[in-house]
Amino acid sequence: MTVIASYLYRNGRRMEKVPFHSAAIPAEETDFIWIGLHEPTAEELAFLKESFDLHELSVNDALNPLQTPKLSAYDNQIFVLAQTAKLENDRITYGRTGIFVGDRYIITVRHGSDRGHGELRDRLETSPHTLRHGTDYILHAILDFIVDGYMPIVRTIEDSVLDMERQMLDSFLDRAQIKRIFRMRREVILFQRVLDAMLDLCGKLVHLELPCLDVEAKPYFRDALQHMHRVEQMVGGLRDVITSVFEASNLLEQQRQGTITRQLASWAAILAVPTAIAGIYGMNFENMPELKMTYAYFVVLGIIAVSCATLYIGFKRAKWL
Repeated sequence: MTVIASYLYRNGRRMEKVPFHSAAIPAEETDFIWIGLHEPTAEELAFLKESFDLHELSVNDALNPLQTPKLSAYDNQIFVLAQTAKLENDRITYGRTGIFVGDRYIITVRHGSDRGHGELRDRLETSPHTLRHGTDYILHAILDFIVDGYMPIVRTIEDSVLDMERQMLDSFLDRAQIKRIFRMRREVILFQRVLDAMLDLCGKLVHLELPCLDVEAKPYFRDALQHMHRVEQMVGGLRDVITSVFEASNLLEQQRQGTITRQLASWAAILAVPTAIAGIYGMNFENMPELKMTYAYFVVLGIIAVSCATLYIGFKRAKWL
């Protein structure tokens, strides 16, 4: 059985646990039922479809593993599909949370998400005044709970990027670190697409007239939308930081290669002087008057030494050495 919780609430207070196979829309207007499912089977969702008159398309969306975040309205009910995220070894894995909302029921269906709603439920139950407002306030709390799960991902990636930035300034990034930068950049780009879809979803909850949503609940969804905007801005900035780290590393590598090239060119120029002079005197010409001079050898050595020293000092002043 995949039922995590199934409770009846009256005037914002939990009254009793409702057996799954007898769950139905409460008769009293002040009552509502909150059912939480994790990885349900098609048969379990089919039972809920009949018991709560859920729309067939929304049930299909809840089971579709490729469905992206969306909001659908059907007569007196709405269906919200939000995307959860979790970071594992520099890779972001995604799950789905489908939320069926009616005036007197709210059903959550989690796929691929380990973050249960038990803590959220306990927190909401400490404030019966909030729960008394109905299922739309629970919908806001669940969406806010999902968005809060994005923040640790952003902070963890940000810390990793800043750590690589410090390593880059101390020493050059190796091949494994550069591959990690590109992998993290890819994950951030895909994450940004999810955030764009979630922003669109939250925007619809704020701006559209939808069944089961009171006008008084709009400020709560507006707060969730602002929360999403902050996360989206942080991810956009994080993407820029990742790009700047790679570009800075590339520039430093080019600078290092340029420095090495200048040093090699400087030493090659210095060594060219004795090589040229030695090459001249290595030629087997019969008439070379300098060979008969008593101090010719020492004069040539002196010329070589002075020329090399002059070149060395010149390159040193030019900061090539």
